[in-house]
Amino acid sequence: MTLRKRYTLFTIFWIIFILLLFNIFVYLFVINITTRSEEQSLTDKVKLLLENTHPQKVESYDNPSLLDDFYNVNELIRIVAPSGAILNEEGSDEELKAQQPVFYRTHDSGLMTIAGKRVLYMRVPLYDGPELVGSLEIMRRLNSLDTYLQILVVALAVTSAGAILFAIFGTYWFTSRLTSPIQQMVSTMREIDRSGKLRKIESKPEDDSAEMQQLVRAFNQMIERLDRTFARQKQFVADASHELKTPLTVIGSYAGMLKRWGRDDAAVRDEAIESIAREVERLQNLTKSMLTLADAEQEDWLRVESFDLVPIVDELAEMMHVTFGRTIRVNAVSGSVRMNGDRDKIRQLLVILIDNAIKYSKESIDVTVSSVKQTVRLYVTDKGIGIPENEIPYLFERFYRVDGARARSTGGVGLGLSIAKRIVDLHDGQIEVISKPERGTTIMLQFPFRRL
Repeated sequence: MTLRKRYTLFTIFWIIFILLLFNIFVYLFVINITTRSEEQSLTDKVKLLLENTHPQKVESYDNPSLLDDFYNVNELIRIVAPSGAILNEEGSDEELKAQQPVFYRTHDSGLMTIAGKRVLYMRVPLYDGPELVGSLEIMRRLNSLDTYLQILVVALAVTSAGAILFAIFGTYWFTSRLTSPIQQMVSTMREIDRSGKLRKIESKPEDDSAEMQQLVRAFNQMIERLDRTFARQKQFVADASHELKTPLTVIGSYAGMLKRWGRDDAAVRDEAIESIAREVERLQNLTKSMLTLADAEQEDWLRVESFDLVPIVDELAEMMHVTFGRTIRVNAVSGSVRMNGDRDKIRQLLVILIDNAIKYSKESIDVTVSSVKQTVRLYVTDKGIGIPENEIPYLFERFYRVDGARARSTGGVGLGLSIAKRIVDLHDGQIEVISKPERGTTIMLQFPFRRL
């Protein structure tokens, strides 16, 4: 069932339920008010009759003219003796007169049904001094009131039916307007599925509600993000293919040379084996970096914990000093700088930055760690060859190299800084590069204090 039908049916059933409760309330309220009004009228008549007959003797109760002034066409008035005999009676309704007279010693009133019609009755005992001498009984048909109630029921039914019809058309029209952006989304998605091309929804903001405008904007933003993601994927595949082509070509060339005639020449064979081994290592590094970058695209890539950053920097500086024989100075403003993040990813980030500084500089490298106003700051500074200012904005793009030949000589694959940028982004941090050719480069990192 479509959303439009569900919303329409729900609205109709809800309106019917509300109208049913309202009609029942109005009907019962009118019955209660009108019945109480009739009861009060009957009570007033009884009081007036008793006031006029009280001074008279019991013998006057059978006077035919006694009840004439109090009689109405739709009523029966009679006085019943203690024996059950009718002392006096006034009324022309045969159905009312056919009711068995009963002597009542107490006041009684209520409603009863005679031949399917409602009848209001009241019975009052009559005294002559302390002696109970009879009871006054008045019965009144509520024909006029029942007629009005029938008219009320018809009016309520007609207005309710009209309200339901208006609700059906109004709800269907409103849901058509309401679900129009959704229908456009469905059509757009089907068109995207059919053609394979992403496109946005075109809508008029003045015709949609605020929620629908938000939905359309969210959908269009998602399409934009997917478009950018697909573009990056295409570029990544193209760049990866380009990067893989060179080592595979080298390996294939040397393998062919060995197969044809190089196996008999020791010098050629050694050169081919060394080149193949070097390109295989390059392929391994490239594959490892690509897998790391693919993992970094996952939102749950981080394992956040609280740790001290200074010991990690000290450990890396010592390890890379032993490995590369380069001096790496660690400057910590305080002996401990705590941050919340993924310890292993931050360590990987520092390895990438320090490794780049080692590759492209000959002098010592400075790593500065500090904590300022709920932020952690890291500076990796070298005095190497530097980076041209016009190339700094492209440093973090995948497979980008400032100097392709130089990068190949140092074994780089152009993915390290892309991985570094992703790690910084996942930690809600910022990375900035300041560099001057032949004067060195400084990488500045800043991480906000993250709550666990």
